[in-house]
Amino acid sequence: MKNFIIFGPPGAGKGSQCVLLSKEFNYKHISTGDILREEVRLGSELGIKVKELMDSGLLVSDRLIIDIIESLLNQSKDYSGFLYDGFPRTVTQSTALEAMLEKKGMQIDAVISLHADEDVIIKRIQGRAAIEGREDDARTDVVKKRLEAYKEHTEPLIGIYRAKGIYHGFDGNSTIDENFAEISSFIRTLR
Repeated sequence: MKNFIIFGPPGAGKGSQCVLLSKEFNYKHISTGDILREEVRLGSELGIKVKELMDSGLLVSDRLIIDIIESLLNQSKDYSGFLYDGFPRTVTQSTALEAMLEKKGMQIDAVISLHADEDVIIKRIQGRAAIEGREDDARTDVVKKRLEAYKEHTEPLIGIYRAKGIYHGFDGNSTIDENFAEISSFIRTLR
């Protein structure tokens, strides 16, 4: 079982790549954002709490995300691997993911990181908000707050993953197809 973290700021193209890569390689796409939005849509108790956080641009707690990921890993047996989209976002989550995988005899095989310019990110996120009706993505101030949270909480993981030799960067300003071709080619070198 391969484990790939698809890394980068909101709007860099992680979700688009995960959809394509999951089909190409039979990997389970684990999008914490999609899972949380589904809970909001269902109006569950979890969804109500999550909506309050998302509307203000804040992150959901590490413990909650870790519990959700562990549950998904335990339920997903018929895949060749996993694509972690939007997870981990913090050093705590990264440590917890590695510990969880180690218990299962697995490891993180690579961190595939997409970088994109801030103006590209804002344009993409607001375009997605209009198409998908994602109110949490419509406001520039909320998007900028998310980018600040990414820089503060998530960017420190880059140094950790580089030190482990598993960090691989890609230009998120490229088209979806260009990124898919490059990332697919990279993944095939690891098989």
